[in-house]
Amino acid sequence: MRRPKGIKTRKSVAKRFKITARGKVLRSSAGRRHLAQSKNPKRRRSLRGLTGVDPTDVYRITQSLPFSH
Repeated sequence: MRRPKGIKTRKSVAKRFKITARGKVLRSSAGRRHLAQSKNPKRRRSLRGLTGVDPTDVYRITQSLPFSH
């Protein structure tokens, strides 16, 4: 059987961003992947959690994730 045509989620965007119940878009902080030893502990702690996405980018991200808002 063939899959019916329709809207698809962009999987690359789905892996990087999370949309909350109220519609906020969250992302992980950049600069955490490697070379963490050279960064001071305060900086590493601040990179730990999720942060909000800039309002100029929110529209494009939500359009790429049609089933999450």
